[in-house]
Amino acid sequence: MQKRLFAEFLGTFWLVFGGCGSAVLAAAFPDVGIGLLGVSLAFGLTVLTMAYAVGGISGGHFNPAVSVGLLVAGRFPAKDLIPYVIAQLVGAVVAAAVLYFIVSGKADFAGVGGFASNGYGEFSPGKFSLGAALVMEVVMTFVFLMIILGATTGRVPAGFAPIAIGLGLTLIHLVSIPVTNTSVNPARSTGVALFAETPALAQLWLFWVAPIVGAAIAGVVHKAVFGDD
Repeated sequence: MQKRLFAEFLGTFWLVFGGCGSAVLAAAFPDVGIGLLGVSLAFGLTVLTMAYAVGGISGGHFNPAVSVGLLVAGRFPAKDLIPYVIAQLVGAVVAAAVLYFIVSGKADFAGVGGFASNGYGEFSPGKFSLGAALVMEVVMTFVFLMIILGATTGRVPAGFAPIAIGLGLTLIHLVSIPVTNTSVNPARSTGVALFAETPALAQLWLFWVAPIVGAAIAGVVHKAVFGDD
C-alpha cells in the first residue's frame, strides 16, 4: 500500500505541476507561448507519462473522481478510497506549492492571479454561468471515466490504455478550458485554489461535486451496459 500511495502522490504531483505549470508559466510567454492547445496537450501528457511510469503500481488514478468511478464500477475496493484520495490531495497541494515558489521567483512578480484555478461566472475564462460549468464538468468527467473504464478492459490490447486516456484528457481540455478552465479532477482544483488570488476556494465545491457525480454515473453506466470485466 505504501508503494501504491506514493505512486498516486507522484502521479498527481506531476499532473498538477506539469499541467497547471504549463498554464501559469508557458501559456502566454511572450512570442512563444503555448496557448490553449499547448496547455491541453500538457495535461494529457502528464497522465499518459505517469500512467506508464507508475500506473502498474497503483492503477494510475491521480484523481479522486477516477477512484470513485472505478469504485462504483466494481474495479476498486472501498477500503482503499480514502487513502488514495488523501495521497492525491497531498500530491496536488505539494505541486501547487512548488509551482508557487517558482512563479514568485520572477523578477517582476506581482502575484499569481488565478493561478490556473477553476471557476464559474466572473471567474470562468469565458464568463460561463454556474449551470453551464456544472453540466460541462459532469459531462466531461463522465466521458473521461467511460474512456478509462473502456480502455482498461480485457477487450483492448494491453499497453495502449494510457495513450487513449491521455489523448482523452487532452480533448476534454480543448473543449472545456473556456468554460471552467477544466477540472474533472477535485485534487487538481484544490491544490491551486489554495494559492489563487481569486475566490477559487469559495467555488471549489463545484469542482468536487460535479466530477464525482459524473464519474459515479459513468461507473454505473459502464457496469450496466458493458458488464464487469
